[in-house]
Amino acid sequence: MVKSVFIVKNFHFRKILLSVLILLIFIGILPAVIAYISAAGSRFPLGTAPTGKIAIVFGAGLYRDGSPSAVLRDRVQTAVELFKAGKVEKLLMSGDNSALNYNEPGAMQKYAVQLGVPEQAIVLDYAGRRTYDTCYRAKSIFGVTEALLVTQDYHLPRALYICKTLGLNSSVVSADRRNYRLGTYLYWRMREIPATFTAFIDLYFRKPQPILGDPEPIYIPDGDIPEPKSKENTL
Repeated sequence: MVKSVFIVKNFHFRKILLSVLILLIFIGILPAVIAYISAAGSRFPLGTAPTGKIAIVFGAGLYRDGSPSAVLRDRVQTAVELFKAGKVEKLLMSGDNSALNYNEPGAMQKYAVQLGVPEQAIVLDYAGRRTYDTCYRAKSIFGVTEALLVTQDYHLPRALYICKTLGLNSSVVSADRRNYRLGTYLYWRMREIPATFTAFIDLYFRKPQPILGDPEPIYIPDGDIPEPKSKENTL
């Protein structure tokens, strides 16, 4: 009799544990699903991208020699093609520069200039350490209210959702320019689930403020582009 009661209690405990586990998985996946659905209709290939003034290029890592990773090169190349096609006037390149020997924006600018973009058409954001920071600073520091976001398909739902929630009217241009390694691509896709969950926590609960500073509007109120000013790499 005692053994039967123990078996029944153990069964109910496992059932409750399984239900809690399923609920936690659902809660963890839900933000990524919402972001993915929200991105419908806002993704464009380069040829059909809408015309705007600014493209935001998100950092995506550097090699040990300081050169852009393959993913980052694809983003920069796509942004350069947008510029050359007359789709945008300025490129806002945002990335991590938290260490003196790690300068994503600088590497992005160097590569874009090599591809034929004049330096005066490039604006650097040295404190875009996360997608959230990039979107937040684009509006708060650089005065961006509307932009084309340049990133790969795996990242675009999160980037688009964050920017729109923070008040940027945005569309995304796909920077998928090659067939990435399957294992790596699957890792990126899976990584977006916790990353998007964290983004939702930031957007609706924590609301952290990234590194800020004096406003540096890309366009002054009447729509003109301000004269470029020299910017040193300071940390």
